[in-house]
Amino acid sequence: MFTDFINMILTNYGLYAFAIIFVIIFVETGLVFFPFLPGDSLLFMTGASIAKSGYNPIIFIIILAIAAILGDYVNYTLGKNYGLALRRVPFLGKFIKDDHIAETEHFFAKYGNIAISLGRFVPIVRTFIPFISGIGRMDKKKFLLYNCIGGLSWVIIGLLAGYFFGSIPFVQKHFELIMLAIIFVSVLPIIFVAVKRQLKK
Repeated sequence: MFTDFINMILTNYGLYAFAIIFVIIFVETGLVFFPFLPGDSLLFMTGASIAKSGYNPIIFIIILAIAAILGDYVNYTLGKNYGLALRRVPFLGKFIKDDHIAETEHFFAKYGNIAISLGRFVPIVRTFIPFISGIGRMDKKKFLLYNCIGGLSWVIIGLLAGYFFGSIPFVQKHFELIMLAIIFVSVLPIIFVAVKRQLKK
């Protein structure tokens, strides 16, 4: 399982684990073609694993926050410079689905600029928010401010939740079920918006 993979790289690869997890977080937030990567559960699992391994969580918070913030900035830049062109590329365009774009635009319209920070906690939306911000030519300084707030908050909450709760016997015993529950709760807003849109048709 994925939890075993995290434990394995932390135990066997030491500092290389930082790079591996950094890349996963960066790719999920930085490349609009990978909205399906498990960012929330990865942070929780990483927190639980470093509690067992004895690593300092502050180091991981700093490194993964940099990955999340840098990833969003790259995604924003892609949207700003190549957004519409990427959607016309046959292979790449199929990953940028119209319904994902529509859901993200709805989220943006509802919450405004703070959606960049809040969107971090919603799968798929967190991948498309910076991309759409770039397409819409949002002011770079304003984007970076909300990006930093959201990226740091997301990493701190996700990682420390795993760090402090992952060592509880009940959580350890039902770890996989809890991960599935986290993923399910995370995607509920997306399901709600999709169902609501279908009912209106």
